[in-house]
Amino acid sequence: MTDLGRACVVVASTRAATGVYPDKSGPILNESLSGLGFQVSEVVVVPDGDAVGEALRAAIGEHDVVLTSGGTGITPTDVTPQQTAPLLDYEVPQIPAAIARFGVDKGIPTALLSRGLAGVAGRTLVINLPGSSGGVRDAMEVLAPILPHAVSQLRGGDH
Repeated sequence: MTDLGRACVVVASTRAATGVYPDKSGPILNESLSGLGFQVSEVVVVPDGDAVGEALRAAIGEHDVVLTSGGTGITPTDVTPQQTAPLLDYEVPQIPAAIARFGVDKGIPTALLSRGLAGVAGRTLVINLPGSSGGVRDAMEVLAPILPHAVSQLRGGDH
């Protein structure tokens, strides 16, 4: 398997972080990224809010890809996009658009309520994913074919 670089998963879930229930999305993302050839250095589970930004700041620059799970909806506590936006040098808006479109095409109209962002911070690709296990599985179906090419481009590879 090709080594695509280092990846980190940040799960934004106050209930999982406080032990109310176990996180399910982090292990799915860990397995998916590892299967693609990434070295997943860690899965960090943090409460919604400022802790998401802290985890992102720690991961950016140390990883080629950082995927977040959770905190992308429209409830008052869903603030992952607000924590992500100021850290990005530029956005790649078609990635979250494709993830939402994939969900809608599967018959999940609420996928349109996701406010997840994708963008580049330095040479790190950061992508916000939904928090549900089904949502992250769907997102990885969209991301699997493009992540190797994206990392290659961020390293200066040709189109």
